[in-house]
Amino acid sequence: MAIMMAATNRPSTLNELCETTGLPRATAHRLATALEAHRILVRTPDGKWKAGPALPGNRDHLLEAAAPIMEKLREQTGESIQLYEVTGNTRTCIATREPDSGLHNVVPVGRQLPLSSGSAARIIAAYVDVNIENASFTQGDIEAAREQGYSESIEEREAGLASISAPVFDGTGAFLAVLSISGSVERFRPSPAQKYANTLTAAARELSSQL
Repeated sequence: MAIMMAATNRPSTLNELCETTGLPRATAHRLATALEAHRILVRTPDGKWKAGPALPGNRDHLLEAAAPIMEKLREQTGESIQLYEVTGNTRTCIATREPDSGLHNVVPVGRQLPLSSGSAARIIAAYVDVNIENASFTQGDIEAAREQGYSESIEEREAGLASISAPVFDGTGAFLAVLSISGSVERFRPSPAQKYANTLTAAARELSSQL
């Protein structure tokens, strides 16, 4: 899944796949060529792997629709922007936009994170039936996320890190992904919600309307 998502977001060489996923070179090559055999990935003329015709088209549509919205959100906030999908009992970053300078939270495309902490995890728990063990949030937090249309976290997944997340829905109203803003706790004062809730939820609604 990590290889597929990395190549879908950006055509990647073997070295780039290894760097993004953290997989050993031999393992990454074996899995990428297997995905290529099933036409889930294909090679570009310069030898990079990218999304193939057997991959469901909604990923391409989601990433295409999200790109300008995420870029605008990055410009508005000056913070790191991520788009997550649920992958089993984890969430995987499928797209990201990073500020040009300054200290920021980098989550590489293809990185899988647990569902036990973080604002994106709360959003997923609010809309997806998943088994989450040792969660750092409560059922009340999950219900609040569903009711408000966003969730925030402060130093929940990592010291010094704050984030706020909102759900993205497809054309049928079904939950599809999570749009997040993350960065330094200091820059998110007085709270992620007070600073960015309106901006983020507007962006999430815009993305949902295009899907």
